Amino acid sequence: MARYRFSTLLLVTLACALGPSLAACSAPDDAVGEESGDELGIDGPFEFGEELGKADSAGVPGPAVATNTSDTQVWIARNKWEDTTTAAAKKAGLAWGADSGLTWDQKYAAWLDSMQRTPGSYYDTFTLTTPWGKTLPAPRLECAEVALFLRATFAAWYELPFYLTAVDAKGVRVYFGHFGARTKSLRYKNTPLFASAYKDYSALTAAELASQGWPHDDKLRQKGLAGGNGDDQMDFVAPGAHAGAYFDEVHLNKRVGHLLVLLLDYFGSASLADARNTFNLRPQAVRQGDVLVERWQKNGIGHTLVVKHVEPLGEGSLEAELVSGSMPRRQPKWEDGVASKTYFTSEETGGEGTNFEGHEYVKLGGGLKRFRVTKNVGGFWTNTWMKADEASWISDTDYANLKVRPTQFETLLGEVSPQQKRDSLVKMIEDAREHLRQYPGSCSARTKREDAFAELYALNSQKFGLATAETDAQYRALEDYVFGELEYTKSKTCCWNSTTAAMYQIAMDYNESLMGSGCQSPVVFKAAGGGYDVFKAYAEQTGRGALWKAWSADETCPQANVVEDTEAASEAEPWCSIDGGGSTGGGCSDDGFEPNDATSSAKPLGAGTHAGLAVCSGDDDWFSFTVPGGVDLRIDFDHDAGDLDIALTKNGSAVATSQSTSDFESVSGSGGGTYTLRVYGYNGAAADYTLTATFH
Repeated sequence: MARYRFSTLLLVTLACALGPSLAACSAPDDAVGEESGDELGIDGPFEFGEELGKADSAGVPGPAVATNTSDTQVWIARNKWEDTTTAAAKKAGLAWGADSGLTWDQKYAAWLDSMQRTPGSYYDTFTLTTPWGKTLPAPRLECAEVALFLRATFAAWYELPFYLTAVDAKGVRVYFGHFGARTKSLRYKNTPLFASAYKDYSALTAAELASQGWPHDDKLRQKGLAGGNGDDQMDFVAPGAHAGAYFDEVHLNKRVGHLLVLLLDYFGSASLADARNTFNLRPQAVRQGDVLVERWQKNGIGHTLVVKHVEPLGEGSLEAELVSGSMPRRQPKWEDGVASKTYFTSEETGGEGTNFEGHEYVKLGGGLKRFRVTKNVGGFWTNTWMKADEASWISDTDYANLKVRPTQFETLLGEVSPQQKRDSLVKMIEDAREHLRQYPGSCSARTKREDAFAELYALNSQKFGLATAETDAQYRALEDYVFGELEYTKSKTCCWNSTTAAMYQIAMDYNESLMGSGCQSPVVFKAAGGGYDVFKAYAEQTGRGALWKAWSADETCPQANVVEDTEAASEAEPWCSIDGGGSTGGGCSDDGFEPNDATSSAKPLGAGTHAGLAVCSGDDDWFSFTVPGGVDLRIDFDHDAGDLDIALTKNGSAVATSQSTSDFESVSGSGGGTYTLRVYGYNGAAADYTLTATFH
């Protein structure tokens, strides 16, 4: 089992929230679009209601099927999740052939599994497929939003009954689903009359779509999701597009898109931990579309991951891979089998042990879960399960069987060689660093990096005979110290999701400037004396004052009045004590363009091939290019000698990165202006290289 402690409150790259006004999300009235939570009368956040105990919600009825919902209807539930022989069920679909014999629940799993892996900027994601042959890059969402979007979208496409339920801040039980946003018998507050307010174009045939084009809903396209300062922006749909525009592209029934905006704003990880919406699964039953929920507190943030792929390995073992969004929102990150196993075996998924408040993890609602299926039971819409799942269900109060699941996953999920595990941990560290290069305020990325280092220390000690200091000397970089781990509840930086790549570089440049006369202890990017004055002052001194952003509480932030952030206890050796700390590293000779170790000292270059360049361990190279219409940049090197990567920015904003395992890396920028290229070694690697620049 991996090391876990209080700071794993933010284990993932960026943990996601229970609801819109809890940690990691801001209030619903921050949403982009025509309606706000206040205007709709919604009392947020939505929360758990009463605990159901042994009944585990299996027979708890929702709204009556016979209730007149014609005004609030989003889609009509014409099909049933267990159907296999109806005309609709026998048709070929997204990931199944005609007469497949699959239930719609199994088809949902098949669809999840079928969506192809897609390389992202620094991690893999997937490409969304739709029933109309359209494909889109996966949407930028927070973690629970990914799971909710996928399930609700599939249900709407295939006219299946669906709802989620919760209790609002005034204790009113609400139901958001195919029948709209309702209480047990009435429309909820001022939520939309979907049937009359928005259009449904589902009756259009393929021929009509081909001749008329895809219909759009301008109101929907203007909507975005709450919180995150517009971080649901999806320029791959259209310039400046937000979540509403994405939903408009994947749903002919525009009512669904409008419902999704509300659903994703008010339901979150807590909703997926709630027994009224999901149920607990035995590890052996894991399949695509299931959700893995991490819970660290009764109230507070959690994390949700979707099972994307499951593959038998023989002898009863499996490989399972997870995807998850985050906050700030991102496209779902596709974890490999080794990284996914660290989540499945975490005690925060309802396992043994207690959290920092003394609460048992097993009683906090985490673990492997499956969406309930909505059925008409005795005239009431009821969230229950498929008959085939009964043998795999575990009651919410069966703590003995729940808490051993992480240990069972330790055996069930296949073993890998020490070398493979080491490579995966190193990749997890680099993924966390890359996120910090974009969002340097991220406390969860810092924690994920340090948790991966903790596992790397143990692995290197047990399998490769390396002490902690030797591991640090080989794998640590200056940025790990500049962006040291902070205690979430005692650090206001952790609420600051709107930090930028330019601010990351300012913090790095400031620390590198301190090393000019010899190694010094790095100055951690954190609140000191109530603010960040030392970094702001340096930004102004180097002509980048306009790039510095003032602190803001981008999520609910009880620690907003903290004067001095609290650094977490660290197992790392001091920066100046490890080999290469504060120096260029052994045996590496700098090139003639030095000093160019920071963006502020980037060396201007012209078009052509520039040979004889070198990156030394922990010592990046920076170059600037002023071009009339665009630039193509490539470095060539011997990967076996050292793995180099490159990142291109323009005016402080990220443009492109290249992080392959080949003997070259290349990036491009379009449009005139001044670009800055960073050439750096992966995990402190050093190598000679040649840089080729082509101007447009």
